[in-house]
Formats: sequence, structure tokens, C-alpha cells
Amino acid sequence: MRILVTGGLGFAGRAVAARLAGEGHEVTAMTRSPPAAQAPPGVAVARADLLDRAALAQVVGAGRFDAVCHLAALTSVRDSFADPAATWAVNVGGTIALLEAMAGLGHAGAVRLVFASTGAVYGPQAPVPVAEDAPLRPSSPYAAAKEAAERLIGFQAAAGRLAAVTLRVFNVAGAAAGHGDPDGRRLVPAALAAAAGQVSGFALNGDGSVVREFVHVADLADAWLLALDAARPGEHLVLNAGSGVGVSVREVLDTVERVTGRSVPVIRRPPADEPAALVADSGRIRAELGWAPERSSIERIVADAWAARAAQER
Repeated sequence: MRILVTGGLGFAGRAVAARLAGEGHEVTAMTRSPPAAQAPPGVAVARADLLDRAALAQVVGAGRFDAVCHLAALTSVRDSFADPAATWAVNVGGTIALLEAMAGLGHAGAVRLVFASTGAVYGPQAPVPVAEDAPLRPSSPYAAAKEAAERLIGFQAAAGRLAAVTLRVFNVAGAAAGHGDPDGRRLVPAALAAAAGQVSGFALNGDGSVVREFVHVADLADAWLLALDAARPGEHLVLNAGSGVGVSVREVLDTVERVTGRSVPVIRRPPADEPAALVADSGRIRAELGWAPERSSIERIVADAWAARAAQER
């Protein structure tokens, strides 16, 4: 297939693009900024911003794509509170622009779309573990924008314009092909930065008992490949892309210390207003796609992220 990966040189997007190219697909990674590193082998690069409709239409039209993996987004919850309009402009408006560009493809009714949503759409009162049919109660502008984009994609598929799958992604971490997560605000990179002495300490809210789950970025790339195969015209399949294994923040810090052999200094802060636990029920994606997140133990995630960090510092 000819496949466009939006956000294809970001942390998760790069792993997805590389995985698809490795399977023999003709892959183009779309990025709005000059790439900081070379694209994965076999992956072409196209420059366009989701909000530049002319450039976006040019990329989509020229590529004559059979499928789109849509990972481009503003993903910071904190930033979404500071500027909700900007988050919605990209995450909803950009999705609208992409769908409009895809409508120009001659085989639009059969074009496959796999969309990156978030487990945050379930909100702070989500059951543990949370299944796909749980009520959606997003508590941030970021999560609300992702829910809105999900609904739009569902309507577009029902209108016969797409074969769509939404993957509700939880916490992506680890590394693939030597590329780790560059966002130091996220939990695993922040803990590794503290262990490396790059920052004064890890900001720990409360006692570290909050439970989250993590999925290895390479396992996530496998899920994208399987989701493309599962997409059916006129349908919108929604799946949790999570390991289903809960890990407390304290356990993450203990794992970082064990893997790196270094202590993680902690800067203690008051407890945050956040869910005590958010863990995916991953039964549906395992059953429907045959997906098995084999690399998603917290030990493997931390070890791969630490190795990638060390390799980049050489």
C-alpha cells in the first residue's frame, strides 16, 4: 500500500513509519518542520502543516495514498489548558483538513485511516481497567479535542468515505531503532533525565502511588500495522492500544534506578488532581487484531529508553 504517516518523524510516528516500510509498504512521513534526524530507511519525507490546506492537499493528492496513519497532533495536556484554541485548531481543525484532502482521492471510500487518539478520553472517573464502551468524560481540552476528532471520523466512515480504526493510546515509552522519546515532560524521559543528572530531580506529585500503564513504542507500531489490515470500508473500529498492566509512579522510579544503577533524586510536590489509576482493558485489540504487546514490561521500556539515550550521547 501507499501510506502517509502524519507526524511521521515524531517519536511514535517514526516507529510506525519504519515498521510499515519494513513490511514493504511505500511510506511517506509528513512533517511540518525540517527533520532533526534522517528518516527511517525506505521512508520518503513530505513537508506540510495540517493547517496549511494547500500544502496538505498537494501532499495527499500527489501521493495517491491507499491509507493514512494520522499521528500529527498537539499532545500536551498542560499546554491545552493554557491555549485550548490552539489545541483544537490542530487536533480537530487539522483532522478536518486532512479528511477533506483525503476526499480528493479517487478511491476515497476505500481509503484506510488509522487515527491516534488517547486513553485520556475516558476521564478521571474511568473504571480500572477501562474498556472501549466506557463513558467518555474527557477532563482536558486535549482529551476533548481527541474525542471530537474520533466522533468526526466515525461519521465520515458511516457516510462511506473511510475505512477507519481509532487506537486509543495510553502512555507510549521506550525506544525503537535507537530513537527514544525526546519530550522530557513525560514520566519515563523525566525520570531518566534525573538519573543522568541532566536535571536537579524528578518532580513527584504526592507519594508516587498513582498508577498508569505504558506501551512500548515498537509494540504500538505493530498495532498500527495490524489496524491497517483490519480497516473495513464504512466502519469505524475503536480499540484501546495499551498493555493492560498498571504500574505506579514509584515503581517506575524504582525500575529506573535498578536499570541505570543510579539514584533518581526526587523533588516532592503536593498530590495533583488526577486519576488514581488509568489502565486499559486491552482484551478487544488482542482478540480482534491478534496484537500482543510483548515488549511492554516497564523493565524493557526503561532499558530500551536508557540505551537509546546513551547511544545518542556518544
